Amino acid sequence: MSPRGTIVFSTVGRANYGFDIFSVLLNGSNDFSERRLTDGASINFNGSFLDDDSKIVYISERTGSAQIFLNRGGADAHPEPLPSAAGSLFHDRPAVNNRRLYFISAHERPDKLFTSWCALYSAGIDDEKVERLTPYGSVDFSPAVSPSGKLIAVASYGNRRWGGEFHDLSTEIVVFSESNPAKRFLVCDHGGWPTWSGDSTLYFHRQSDDGWWSIFQADLPANFSHDFELSAAPRRVTPLGIHCFTPAAVLHSAKIAVATRRKGNNHRHIEIFDTELQKFYPVTELINPDFHHYNPFVSPGGSFLGYHRFRGSGGAGTTTIPHLDPISSPLEGIRMFRINGSFPAFSPSGVFIALNGDFDQNSGLRILRSDGTKRWNLFKNRTTFSNCWNPADENVIFVSIGPVFESVTANVHIARVTFNRSDLTNDRDEIAADIKILTEEGTGNNAFPSCSPDGKSVVFRSGRDGHKNLYIIDAVSGESTGIRRLTDGAWIDTMASWSPDGETIAFSSNRHRPDDPSVFGIYIARADGSEVRRVVVAGFEERERLNHVCFSADMEWLLFTANLGGVTAEPVALPNQFQPYGDLYVVRLDGSGLQRLTCNAYENGVPTWHQKVLRDEIDLDLSRLSLVGENGDDLKGKFIEPLWIKCDI
Repeated sequence: MSPRGTIVFSTVGRANYGFDIFSVLLNGSNDFSERRLTDGASINFNGSFLDDDSKIVYISERTGSAQIFLNRGGADAHPEPLPSAAGSLFHDRPAVNNRRLYFISAHERPDKLFTSWCALYSAGIDDEKVERLTPYGSVDFSPAVSPSGKLIAVASYGNRRWGGEFHDLSTEIVVFSESNPAKRFLVCDHGGWPTWSGDSTLYFHRQSDDGWWSIFQADLPANFSHDFELSAAPRRVTPLGIHCFTPAAVLHSAKIAVATRRKGNNHRHIEIFDTELQKFYPVTELINPDFHHYNPFVSPGGSFLGYHRFRGSGGAGTTTIPHLDPISSPLEGIRMFRINGSFPAFSPSGVFIALNGDFDQNSGLRILRSDGTKRWNLFKNRTTFSNCWNPADENVIFVSIGPVFESVTANVHIARVTFNRSDLTNDRDEIAADIKILTEEGTGNNAFPSCSPDGKSVVFRSGRDGHKNLYIIDAVSGESTGIRRLTDGAWIDTMASWSPDGETIAFSSNRHRPDDPSVFGIYIARADGSEVRRVVVAGFEERERLNHVCFSADMEWLLFTANLGGVTAEPVALPNQFQPYGDLYVVRLDGSGLQRLTCNAYENGVPTWHQKVLRDEIDLDLSRLSLVGENGDDLKGKFIEPLWIKCDI
């Protein structure tokens, strides 16, 4: 039987993006007047001009996944979907040239795991016939089409499997003719995000040996042919001491638009850099000094500069985050929602969802009605994470209280939170709750509880003996009446999940690589700790990172977060994602039937799964915006730059 039900999960930082695309007129002065080109619905990013005014193609997630849209005239224009890859959950970097649309899509599954699904495609604007330009078995990111439309450049991973890196992808700059995409020519063995200035000059970014992200220039032969050869190696054009990335060339000039990170400035800004004069001209810092600005693009005639940024918490457009955001599902029987919070857990009936806020001292514990219309606070001002609703009692939730992802000796406890479900009424926001600590002081890091189906026992991970292993205690009295050790070893066993029949416990472990705390596989054991076996998902790959596992109601499937699909976009072009390769998958208990559920450039995780297919009445289109308003939180733009981009080198 195919998997069914409703899955709710969280995504790092995504809920607060609120991106819209803006443009400014490049008139040679510092008097910039900013125009908004998208309508404030969902998030809108990575645009490309079609003319020297306001007609753009861009990516929007308004339908529940990253799709391509056309906007013919500013923020008030109605967005029009463009022909793309049917069924694809991810599109990126669209551009139109000579009535053809070029874009990245991730709709074709590669033959091998740990390989990105991304490839370059084109589609006729008129005939909508989609053609793959990336050779099968290869991976391409960040395409750029030359002004004539004859040449295409990509950041290519080639036919190699993903090596696990994401701070600086090991991509190459590759060029090929639009008429013969199979004949590809290597321009540079290290680089990303190419952009054309005429048909014979390419700019691209890469992290230099000195640590600074910089823009490089490559000059191609004037007559591109099968005897392609660079006359000189690519040269660095931006100076030391300033991170420069995601370039966009001003056609037929020595100027490029770049995103920069400067010492002493906590925000990413767009600047114009003159490669001949070696001079920067600030743009967005003069307009919005306290916002991040991303991924510039320039109109064909060089008159307008575009970019995306947080739209702000006021003004036109959507200014609130819905508690639940519908997400496109590749499986007919699965409904998916992104939650505005972390560590969701369904109540037994599926009517409510327990969740935490951000990973800070105010995260607390909340309850959300599963139609997204009402949320209550049980308590605040405690660092709380990893919830489990008692399957046998709608009035009890188990949580971890203490710092997240700390050492084995950190003071983290398992707590039983009791409240009265009848208090969950529309006229209340705060609900009284009793918190009982179940683990004893001095026992180290106790976290990730999972309650048995009969509500009598809790399995959790503890570092009390120097290593993180699994233990079981009474769900009411805690370890004051005893504790049973389930696993024992010099490795990490964590994130356990009890099966619906109470006979089996699934968990994540690095016991096959105990020397590497970043590698995890899925294991299953009987509830008494016997018959431990590994669920072989990736053919005993020793670099899999499989976490947050849970069972389907029929016990046929496991849901988990994984790195099996590699990276989907250049991470330097995005806000911080700790693990931008994290997507949701399902697999049968014998390791067969692997299916990918999410495909984007974010870190998705901590899913919860309920047997009911909830809220079938909601269509994944603009009608979902009716859920916003009172049923959401104010957009705050709470996201940060990638932590690995160091400005104090």
